Amino acid sequence: MNAPTQAGFTLDLEAAYHAVSDTFRGPDLDLQALYREMRRTQPVMPGDFVATRLGVPTNAGANAAQCAVTLFKYQDVMAVMRDAATFTSGFIAEGLGAFFDGLIVLAMDGDAHRRARGLLQPVFMPETVNRWRPELDRVIRQDFLEPLVPNKQAELMDFGLYFPIREMYALMGFPTDDAARFNQYATWALSMVAGNQIDPEKIKIYGPLAGAAVKHLYDAVKEVVVQRRAEGANGDDLISRLMRAEHEGHMLDDHEVTTFVRSLLPAAGETTTRTFSSVMTLLLERPELVERVRNDRTLIPRLIDEAVRFEPVATFKVRQAARDVEIGGVKVAKGALVQCMVISANRDEDAFDNPDTFDIDRKPKPSFGFGFGTHMCIGQFVAKVELQCAVNAILDLFPNVRLDPDKPAPKIAGAQLRGAKSVPVVWD
Repeated sequence: MNAPTQAGFTLDLEAAYHAVSDTFRGPDLDLQALYREMRRTQPVMPGDFVATRLGVPTNAGANAAQCAVTLFKYQDVMAVMRDAATFTSGFIAEGLGAFFDGLIVLAMDGDAHRRARGLLQPVFMPETVNRWRPELDRVIRQDFLEPLVPNKQAELMDFGLYFPIREMYALMGFPTDDAARFNQYATWALSMVAGNQIDPEKIKIYGPLAGAAVKHLYDAVKEVVVQRRAEGANGDDLISRLMRAEHEGHMLDDHEVTTFVRSLLPAAGETTTRTFSSVMTLLLERPELVERVRNDRTLIPRLIDEAVRFEPVATFKVRQAARDVEIGGVKVAKGALVQCMVISANRDEDAFDNPDTFDIDRKPKPSFGFGFGTHMCIGQFVAKVELQCAVNAILDLFPNVRLDPDKPAPKIAGAQLRGAKSVPVVWD
């Protein structure tokens, strides 16, 4: 199996990951300062902020309807994201969803979304995910971190890019004895995301790559699905569980399982990796917090939740008005898009005390890093367990782990899909 190519251009896993990062990097400016100013002066902005100020794609695609309004305040963002009847997501099927071509829950509305969610949700609930925790922990420690211990230094993102992929693919039921194979699957998954371009010249390059990746990944997943069905789908892996899932008399067929699993794969090597980079950066920048968490591991879930608030990977969400509405005095016609700047809402002074302070002790309050409402990220419990296992293992295996003073400090960046490219560390 070879990586998809176009005119001699080939993407490997790291190249695909960085291609996505570059696509969503945006302008080199202090985004948080910009969002503070927008909350103060124009919290409900008529027009398209992402296109005019950030210049990055959205999941609506290049040919989407016009954006009527952009929202920066917590309450406005929450009101839109909790009202799935008025502010819908089906348009995503014609944008980013076009690369997935099948069961993509992100692009469903109404009864179709409710039925799909009802089928899928039990597979991703904490009681199910926690049964996978021992295997997740074993893989992180034995396959990734223990071999590094004698080195006393590492680039954590060399680990961060690969472990979520290895973990998720094992949970799904893919064979795990061939690293080159699941790295290839991950490359195809990221190539699909990289296809979401707005620059016509980049569309010429990444569009065909994404198209080839869609077909290759479908065929690879379908092969595993058919095999699992033939074996009786009795295992504890995610694919087998999806095959056994039933809701209101409906069960998923092989095509539905295949396309849903394929839609999950980019998150397996994308969102968790970037969240890991931010969690470790925010932790290691604060040595006193490292010691506190090392001595009290019950703080790790709070560390992760605060990192997701403070530096969400997905910095904005887009919805489409199902009817004529008005938001903060701005008229939004039926069919127009609404941009919710969740990175701004997560730092809203009216919603959070000292919002620009990274504080794992703050009073719990919903933020939007994993979405909100009916489209809350279905895989968030898997991601959180993976991250908990990773942080625990690093603190156990790397004594006195700290940022490498001889390397550039990590920097969390990106107008969308935020994260740190590099997190170099040393230990005793």
